Amino acid sequence: MSRGGEVVYIPDDSDFYTFRDQCESQEGWHSQYNKAGVTVWSQMQEDSKTVQKIKMQIACRDVTPETLYDVLHDTCYRKKWDSNMIETYDIGRLTVNADVGYYSWRCPSPLKNRDFVTLRSWLPLGNDYMIINYSVKHPKYPPRKDFVRAVSLQTGYLIKAADSQGSILYYLTQVDPRGSLPKWVVNKASQYVAPKAMKKIYKAGLKYPEWKRKHNPNFKPWVYPEQNTLPSISLAELSLQHADSLENIDESSLTEDRVRISDEEA
Repeated sequence: MSRGGEVVYIPDDSDFYTFRDQCESQEGWHSQYNKAGVTVWSQMQEDSKTVQKIKMQIACRDVTPETLYDVLHDTCYRKKWDSNMIETYDIGRLTVNADVGYYSWRCPSPLKNRDFVTLRSWLPLGNDYMIINYSVKHPKYPPRKDFVRAVSLQTGYLIKAADSQGSILYYLTQVDPRGSLPKWVVNKASQYVAPKAMKKIYKAGLKYPEWKRKHNPNFKPWVYPEQNTLPSISLAELSLQHADSLENIDESSLTEDRVRISDEEA
């Protein structure tokens, strides 16, 4: 997602418009899954070495776009619904609508767990809400021995109003998980794990208003930037995270019968 290939930058309106167009476009996307209100598409890249893009959509009845936007921002609430998450925290603030954060997640055993450091930016645009990120390097948060550092080339959410009380949630991601993962892992991720993750977000949206009323209801620094107490960091402290500079763990020999995906991991 970087301009010129090497420069870390904060996305502007044109980047958000481009992201929204990708989410809404059907051209070049191939349906992988369409069931129970969830659709998953994939887009193969011209270069066979480039990681494919995955796009998902779910209709969220009785959940407003504003609520979904809050759910995806609220790291305290994420611990309640994201059972794949091991740890997440904000590292520092770049602008009123951009920060740098850390996220680690649990992979099905015996695959190694993954983590990210990403530059994240968000923007309400009319009736739409968007959150996008890409991987960066921060000198104080290098790769850890107990995780495989994955690379987000581009990941984000688009939330659109569907009717007076509902919304449509899109999730688009192009992530290099590192490690020579066998093809069946990628297939299982798009056909089983991804749809369940979308349903979890929807269920989290249904429960969020009641939870938030009891947990610091007026605290929303993603909406009210004056509430943000994160330390300021500058772009000069960051550099792009290139996949080829990271250790590549070979997990290609793992067979499907050795990997157990439980309901909690999926």
